[in-house]
Amino acid sequence: MTQPVQPLCGFLNVLKPPGMSSAHVVSVVRRLLGGAKVGHAGTLDPEASGVLPLMVGKAARLFDYMQDKEKAYVTEVAFGVATDTQDAQGVPVATGENYPDETALLSALPAFTGTMMQTPPMYSALKQDGKRLYQLARDGKEADVPARQVTVYELALRGLTVHHGALLSVRCSKGFYVRTLCHDLGAFLGCPAHMRFLLRTQSGPFTLETAHTLEALREAADRGTLPDLLLPPEAALAHLPMTNVPQGLEKAVRNGGRLPWKCFAALHDTPAAEGTPFGLWMDGALCAIAQRQQALVKVRTWLAD
Repeated sequence: MTQPVQPLCGFLNVLKPPGMSSAHVVSVVRRLLGGAKVGHAGTLDPEASGVLPLMVGKAARLFDYMQDKEKAYVTEVAFGVATDTQDAQGVPVATGENYPDETALLSALPAFTGTMMQTPPMYSALKQDGKRLYQLARDGKEADVPARQVTVYELALRGLTVHHGALLSVRCSKGFYVRTLCHDLGAFLGCPAHMRFLLRTQSGPFTLETAHTLEALREAADRGTLPDLLLPPEAALAHLPMTNVPQGLEKAVRNGGRLPWKCFAALHDTPAAEGTPFGLWMDGALCAIAQRQQALVKVRTWLAD
């Protein structure tokens, strides 16, 4: 008897090329996987390139549990011109020739390191009154965009580039706009600036070293080995405690029944804090994400078939 095909469930680390939207990458990979459910875990601007983690199948249910607070980039800031989009695709809105040298740049970077308030750009996918900010901007409308708290863990100058540019490496929290950093750095130094280039080298646990190009994915699909490139669901959950389903509770877990906390409390690797999510393993695979609620354990996200 032919064994049933198991639904795909996991993460695919894609190296997004410049000039392609994140949604387009999702569409290409969905087609290569034969129509499987695919979504991206953190978008990249169309002209940016680099790490774009994709969630395949039930792995999409893990988005809220992923440790995506930390991201890393390499960017080139171009001094002399500021644009309405804060990147090289926008319309110039200011020019200047007070180009900073290496000493000026090095002295300015500490002001953009640490926890700070940053105002997102108008040309962004954030929503206000149900509309994307970039849609409002294209319609010639203004919006009061509130600043929000972000963190830059590391910011370093990697060298000067041609045409009054500088290469920076950035390690930051989620929600941080690198093109806004480039714009604000120019304003701080008295020379209009914009972002010329952006490469994301890390998104949570996914890094540039393990990312696959679309060409490599197409070749794997032609060979029938594309599913082998998927990382298991737990690849994005290394920060969560994990434990096996206690003996005798397997049926209750599958049926969504009551799970007494006292059966878990004896397991040394289960978190004791109420409300802390943790992974449940059964039959050698991650089957669910659960949380303690007083005397019971509630399954919050089911992953098994």
